[in-house]
Amino acid sequence: MKPLLLLSSLALSAMNAVAQQPATAPVASGPFQPSWESLAQYQTPEWFTDAKFGIWAHWTAQCVPEQGDWYARQLYVEGSADNKFHVAKYGHPSTFGFKDIDNLWKAEKWEPEKLMALYQRAGAKYFVALANHHDNFDCYDSKYQAWNSLRIGPKKDIVGLWEKAARGAGLRFGITVHAARAWKWFEVAQGSDKEGPQKGVPYDGKLTKADGKGTWWDGLDPQDLYAQNHKPPVYGTDRKTVVTPGENPTREYCERFFNRTIDLVDKYKPDLLYFDDAILPLNSSGPEWGLGIAAHLYNSSLKWNHGNNEAVMNTKRLNPEQSKCLVLDIERGASERIEPQPWQTDTCIGSWHYKRSLFEQHGYKTPGIVIHMLVDIVSKNGNLLLNVPLRGDGTVDSDEVACLEGIAAWMKVNSEAIYGTRPWNTFGEGPTKPGKGKYGGVNDSADYTAADIRFTTKHGSLYAICLGVPDAPTRIASLAKTEKPVANIELLGSNEKISWKQGPEGLVINPVKSWPCASAVVFKLSFAQ
Repeated sequence: MKPLLLLSSLALSAMNAVAQQPATAPVASGPFQPSWESLAQYQTPEWFTDAKFGIWAHWTAQCVPEQGDWYARQLYVEGSADNKFHVAKYGHPSTFGFKDIDNLWKAEKWEPEKLMALYQRAGAKYFVALANHHDNFDCYDSKYQAWNSLRIGPKKDIVGLWEKAARGAGLRFGITVHAARAWKWFEVAQGSDKEGPQKGVPYDGKLTKADGKGTWWDGLDPQDLYAQNHKPPVYGTDRKTVVTPGENPTREYCERFFNRTIDLVDKYKPDLLYFDDAILPLNSSGPEWGLGIAAHLYNSSLKWNHGNNEAVMNTKRLNPEQSKCLVLDIERGASERIEPQPWQTDTCIGSWHYKRSLFEQHGYKTPGIVIHMLVDIVSKNGNLLLNVPLRGDGTVDSDEVACLEGIAAWMKVNSEAIYGTRPWNTFGEGPTKPGKGKYGGVNDSADYTAADIRFTTKHGSLYAICLGVPDAPTRIASLAKTEKPVANIELLGSNEKISWKQGPEGLVINPVKSWPCASAVVFKLSFAQ
């Protein structure tokens, strides 16, 4: 086993020569070293490039209140909607904070095998479970975090049971890790109300192990969860402008995160490991932490898979050179172009954590929107990872089921234009231009029409996918001139003979009497030899 930082002098220079090596679990030995130079030998595995579609369960105790994402933070923001909800339902955060929500999470109706069958029917080729969120609670048998789902709440190894169900269904298995950001994300938990009857009463983010005597959490240290034994930033009157910066994460915090993640990788042997971080987790504290995890994952995968590295590590905001070392992820967005390296969009049909009001208002993305996202992303050499959040009890609601079944119906007819495909010489054409994405690229969805065409290729065939149902002849300008003329056209899911003509203005395909799908239709083109 190699120590964490056996790096070349070039790598050390690039990393500004980390002064002290972390006292952590060692990185697995192998050809990958914790440096960008070494990780550049990485090749994205074929399974990921072929899979195209994965489903994610972004599921933690934050789904229990059914108020949506970032509840664990927002409940400590005085006057926020989540804070008002929390005080009314559970009590003041000085006495009932997020640690207590963790304890309410029971997952009592969760049936992972049945859910996996639904995900598989919808067309997912890989499934991804959430190991921890910014709330710092580990949803697995964690060696380094006592606040975990074996000891508290469900009393189950959530990640382990997800893994068993996914692999049992023949799906690749992935894990997402978000806890690197808990240090700053939870700083509001050490505050207090500035107004009202609880003014000045500290929230539970400053509690210590000694404060737990006689409580349900007796023997646990809240600082292991909240990590708030540090100085937070001081904000101006607008509560946004930083007047005095807070303390940065300590070495102990970074080492603990590293150890937790290495333990996670070793226990569950993921095919995919996603970090909700720009470039690398804890990157502002030093790239060695994330580089070490990447090297450990890749070298471990070589051992698990008889000399083949089958692992994918997703992070965000990567430059082109870094995208050769890791697989770029774009949150709630898509690339504007065909990327030279495989990449992924992660997005959700609603809120990241379960939000009841979205269900009650029927506010989820429709199957058609998801299908259009999938087709657009695949045409650009990407994969779609779609989050379908569960309720706290482990169930999906009827609208979520309907969305997944709608995707399943389309995939049953058209999946050959998705799985195992590669980009053509252009990703597509059409009048609709998505707006800018919040986290880079363009929006992951837009109001596409049948005039918006996307292309994929496989085994010598070209698939022209209309993002809608044509009510007039479809003209594809990109096919006005091809190296070999179009010889035949089929409509997937239909036996009707297709009438078409290829000329200098493009390929014109006439409508059929009956379209097989409502959201998008696929023409399969073959060319003269």
